[in-house]
Amino acid sequence: MTPQMVMPLVMAPLMALVVWRRVRSQFGRQPVRRKRMLARIVVFGAIGALLALSGFRDLRLLEGLLGGVLAGAALGLLGLRLTRFERGADGADVYLPNPWVGGVLTALLVARLAWRFMVMMPAAAGSAAAASAPPLGNSPLTLLVFGLLVGYYLCYFTGLLIHHRRFQRAQAR
Repeated sequence: MTPQMVMPLVMAPLMALVVWRRVRSQFGRQPVRRKRMLARIVVFGAIGALLALSGFRDLRLLEGLLGGVLAGAALGLLGLRLTRFERGADGADVYLPNPWVGGVLTALLVARLAWRFMVMMPAAAGSAAAASAPPLGNSPLTLLVFGLLVGYYLCYFTGLLIHHRRFQRAQAR
């Protein structure tokens, strides 16, 4: 096995796991886990800040990221409008995210990552023509998609926490 083949063999199962977990969390009843949501807000905020640092090298990267964050925040607000809160049979609070919003975001992420890996594979194999392909994070379009995810989740999880608090107050009455 050549060293160039190690990376795809390691990355493919990891990407499959990430996509499977993402799809599982976008469909059906989801328990409200406040601490997890707060942790995700912090993690996505840190990811967004780190990606923004890469934009200082190339302004196009920062523009792609900021455009994605703004569009993701708008999509997060739409997702919040389409999310419903309920009490589960066990009395725990659950929310039902809209599967279309999550499905579109997942499809965009998978399509963009698949495209970038297809572009990078010839470079990893040593092709001189593909050696000039930029690394994974050096594309404004890739950062736009990552910005979509960062903006969406920052807005969505923050909104879920706010709406959950309102839901609890309404249920207490």
